[in-house]
Amino acid sequence: MLHWTLVFLVVAIIAAVLGFTGIAGAAAGVAKILFVVFLVVWILSLIFGRKSV
Repeated sequence: MLHWTLVFLVVAIIAAVLGFTGIAGAAAGVAKILFVVFLVVWILSLIFGRKSV
């Protein structure tokens, strides 16, 4: 999932440099959403992945 976040971030940066503001904004929005989802899943896996002794 982090891979897709980085892909959309790169697409947003390239689109911004080329002047495609609509595409850059959409790709940046998707990258932000995927990053937040990735962080939530990562934190949940840290919390619930521990084994109690």
